Amino acid sequence: MNIRKLAIGVAILCILLIVSAGVGLSVGSSHIPLSHSIGYIINQLPFGEAIVAPNWTETEETILAKIRLPRVLLGVMVGASLSLAGVAFQGVLRNPLADPYILGVSAGASVGAALMISLGTSLAIVGAFTVPIVSFLGALLAILLVFSIGRTDRKLKTETLILAGVVVNSFFGAVLTFTLTMVPGNKTQQIVLWLLGSLGLRGWEHGLTVLPFFLIGFAVIWSYSRELNAFAMGEKGAASLGVNIERTKTILLLTSSLLTAVSVSTAGIIGFVGLVIPHAVRMAIGSDHRILIPLATLAGGIFLVLCDTAARSVLPPLELSIGVVTAAIGAPFFAWQLHRSRRGMS
Repeated sequence: MNIRKLAIGVAILCILLIVSAGVGLSVGSSHIPLSHSIGYIINQLPFGEAIVAPNWTETEETILAKIRLPRVLLGVMVGASLSLAGVAFQGVLRNPLADPYILGVSAGASVGAALMISLGTSLAIVGAFTVPIVSFLGALLAILLVFSIGRTDRKLKTETLILAGVVVNSFFGAVLTFTLTMVPGNKTQQIVLWLLGSLGLRGWEHGLTVLPFFLIGFAVIWSYSRELNAFAMGEKGAASLGVNIERTKTILLLTSSLLTAVSVSTAGIIGFVGLVIPHAVRMAIGSDHRILIPLATLAGGIFLVLCDTAARSVLPPLELSIGVVTAAIGAPFFAWQLHRSRRGMS
């Protein structure tokens, strides 16, 4: 592993993350100078008080601490989680077009979360984690269906896998539509707004829900970086290097589904992050997953914070769905990548 490349990449992306977070904190109905926002972020870091003296007002600090910072941090974690899941999906399936959204995992997770919202109940054992857990079960069901439909002669081919994802997306879309028609009007609006994807009206508790899953997911997936590098040689090549193929695939796909489920359950459906960011970072720094995983994770957080900022800035005072912004970027990228892969096969 090129330690120097990793260190430089992490340093650059950390700086970009602070700047993008500062931009996200500055934008809103009450504008806060960028220097105040970035200074506030640095001030909150360990030893930050010795670097930056407070230059913001008490009102600005209240807005930053109670309203905007929870939203920005949630955006960082959701974007990082979706990008991390995308890296794992693409690595295991050896397919740059694979991501939780395209393969229907997001749709499965959304059905599980929507059912819990419509029922308005929680499991006594897990309490506040009821929606993420049920959402995870929906995501797991979706990936199992995709694998069952897309497997041909015990192999997962790109074309059949994508078609399987379309089928599963359509199925869960129908289930979701049925759910919306059966719930009261007030909950229907709540589910629809949630499905569009948004970081608005989110507090610290939402970020605290995502944080443990993100940390565990990152640790698990990064610990399998060598196995993901071996998968690039094909399953037979990876097996010849001592990789337990089925065990590795199961752990990585379950972990990625869990990351997707928790992200969907807290921020709604946000597509294409897991497709665009891992592929873009891979083109920039190569396919060594020991470097790709941490850099794609950071880049995913930066990307979603900037998309959320754009969603709040395009048509003020209205706020666009963040899913609209990510789709506007991701859909053309997906079409370009699909065309590129078809040319490579011809």
